[in-house]
Amino acid sequence: MAAVKLPLLGDFPGLRVVVTGASSGIGRESALAFAAAGARVALMARRRPLLEEVAEDIGSRGGEALVVAADVGREREVAAAFRHVHAAFGGVDVVVNNAGLLLPARCDELRAVDLARMLRVNLFGALFVMQHAVRIMRAQAEGGSIVNVASLAGRRGVSPIGGYCATKFALVGLTEALRTELYGSPIHVGLVMPGVTDTPMVQGFSAHEALDGLWPAALTMPTAWVVWAILAAVRFRLVEISVPPGAATLEKLAALVPGLADSVVHWAAEATRTMSELFADGTSADTEPETP
Repeated sequence: MAAVKLPLLGDFPGLRVVVTGASSGIGRESALAFAAAGARVALMARRRPLLEEVAEDIGSRGGEALVVAADVGREREVAAAFRHVHAAFGGVDVVVNNAGLLLPARCDELRAVDLARMLRVNLFGALFVMQHAVRIMRAQAEGGSIVNVASLAGRRGVSPIGGYCATKFALVGLTEALRTELYGSPIHVGLVMPGVTDTPMVQGFSAHEALDGLWPAALTMPTAWVVWAILAAVRFRLVEISVPPGAATLEKLAALVPGLADSVVHWAAEATRTMSELFADGTSADTEPETP
């Protein structure tokens, strides 16, 4: 897979970057993009074989990558991973806090064990990564940058991903609190809020029977849009970026009239299902079997 090229954001020569969830999706593409821009990238995720593939891809392009297998939901593993990165790179300039887990279910059917699994990765994992990154960055005169990848689902709850929304709401609050704690310091804390993006997680999400027709594939964003937002947050030390731009602002406005927003969400979901069904019917009706 080709690395994302973002010439308008310039290069990041020698920047020491840690990317969590780097084995696939947004994390993988972010790692490739930073490496292509000259950064030294530490790849953190649970699946070492996949990380080694990403590292090999980066190396084949002349970049430098360090494989650091760790489960972000286990604080001891996160601590060991950051010690490894610090020993190898001599510090950490950027952390892309991207690891995430989505287990769809209606709220009245959501299992506590599944919510706990999502919280362990999406919230506690993000917290552990932030804490260890801050400890290193506080000792650096130049500070650093932490970019948390949350979701537009962290501003507006929708079904059947209520549990996932809850974890992302919590991550948004945690990020905003850390930002106020570090105000005036050289440590920047940014928040990237993507909508539905073309990643393995979303592809698995779309295959779930409860979500059939909920979101048209044609409206799914390319990963490059989110990667651009992450690099822009680092380059310009931006506090919050929604992808697509303006989406989070609309959600904040919707919070002023939640009843109306509920109606709009319900109507949009029903309209999407209807359009998806019509499109599917039309496609099948227009498709003829191939003859020998």
